[in-house]
Amino acid sequence: MKTAQGPRNRSSPYPGGARLEDFPGSARIWIFGTDRELDAGETEALLGAVDGFLRKWAAHGVPLRAARSWRHARFLIVAVDLERAPPSGCSIDALVHVLRDLEDRLGTRFLGNEAVWYRDDTGAIRRASRPEFRELARRGGVTPASTVFDNSITALSELRAGRWEGPASERWHAALLDR
Repeated sequence: MKTAQGPRNRSSPYPGGARLEDFPGSARIWIFGTDRELDAGETEALLGAVDGFLRKWAAHGVPLRAARSWRHARFLIVAVDLERAPPSGCSIDALVHVLRDLEDRLGTRFLGNEAVWYRDDTGAIRRASRPEFRELARRGGVTPASTVFDNSITALSELRAGRWEGPASERWHAALLDR
């Protein structure tokens, strides 16, 4: 199984020392999965652009305390400390705009929630459409015990509690396993 090593797999420090690890469990998170593993150069471009954006991210002129984490060379997790200041619709749109620009620059996809991420029998992370995942289940390629990623979680406390990565039978993915 290939795993990301080094500083790219940890959360980013920001002015004032903000790191994902320092945020309260109530922090709002967004998880964006890429449709393929990014190489080192692509990762640096992605994280550089995201870090630059997060340093200046604000809602109605109020700076947001934000951080990010890069996991498994496939998943960008962005967090905002709601106890300091909540994001607005416009500020969230600004984040989406940055990611849309990065999709074009890197030739990958971050946005959209129709995909399913899972680990195959070798431990490699795979992406499938929901119909493809359902077909994999029908053929036995994924089972209730298969590890999946629930990118729909929205609180840092859920991530910390292990609700992001786990057996398909314990996530919303179970509905796709019905035969």
